[in-house]
Amino acid sequence: MELQTISKVSKDFGISPRMLRYYEQIGLIHSLRKDDYAYRVYDETAVSRLRLIIVLRKLQIPVKQIISILNNKDAVETAEIFRQNISRLDEEITSLSTVKAILMRFTEELREKSDINLKLLTDEAMFSVINSLSFSDNQIKKKENLSMEELNKANEKIGKLTDRDVRIIYIPPSDVAAYQFEGDNPEGVVNNVISKFVKDSNLVQIKPDIRHFGFNAPNPKDETNYHGYEMWVTIPDGFDVPAPLVKKRMSGGMYCAHMIPIGAFDEWAMLEAWLNTGNNKYKYNGNGRPDNMFDSLEECLNYPNHTDGDWDGNNVQLDLLIPIKEK
Repeated sequence: MELQTISKVSKDFGISPRMLRYYEQIGLIHSLRKDDYAYRVYDETAVSRLRLIIVLRKLQIPVKQIISILNNKDAVETAEIFRQNISRLDEEITSLSTVKAILMRFTEELREKSDINLKLLTDEAMFSVINSLSFSDNQIKKKENLSMEELNKANEKIGKLTDRDVRIIYIPPSDVAAYQFEGDNPEGVVNNVISKFVKDSNLVQIKPDIRHFGFNAPNPKDETNYHGYEMWVTIPDGFDVPAPLVKKRMSGGMYCAHMIPIGAFDEWAMLEAWLNTGNNKYKYNGNGRPDNMFDSLEECLNYPNHTDGDWDGNNVQLDLLIPIKEK
């Protein structure tokens, strides 16, 4: 098998380069750098491992548990991880089945009794309907030989964001201390510089409402995946910013926001789909420049507790932010 570039792997597997870089950053996959290549490539082992990771993610297995599965060859422990996820899914399915059954019963009642008005939803009749329902322990139709195509369709339906999954927020304008770097692992390099600045300047104590943002700068443009990353931390008015950081003005504005645990960068596509086709009220309001991630941002939530730069992927949450305006 030929060595494959990050661009080709990203396209073939339908996964963003950002997600690939994160998997490599946490040690799930490894890339190579050939002497006659200016960029990193993946061998057959890495591609096969990535294929397994993607299937596990489509099965709703969290990244933390995928790390345990791939780094531990104990079949008993892996089976226990799967059992825990089956139990979680059973609970969700039972809850959804309950809601579905109640709605179906109400629908039947309303169709059969056209003289019933909305008092049905407020009087004892409502509880009578609910109490008359019975549910088996397992309401899932068994089906064997599920194909990958069916798994992809199921994952696509499960992964759609609704209005309940997206918040509309306003970020006020602010001065920020900014640092940008291009090269290998730019997210890590920039975060180390920003974290040192925050610590050395005692910024959290000076500005308890400190906020932390980041974005690709520039975005990857071709198969080399050459890119950079820029981070901002908000600072008080008139605060001095030492080199190599620079002071900038963040314009702020209205954003649609979706929270993820750090690493779930594949959900960027879900938020973009919600904005483009999943809502009727808001539309994109950025400058359209791909080099700075179209003015979209990643914000580290609860940043004062993560200022040491050693972000634990089990605890860190990010907001994915896209600038919007009303249609």
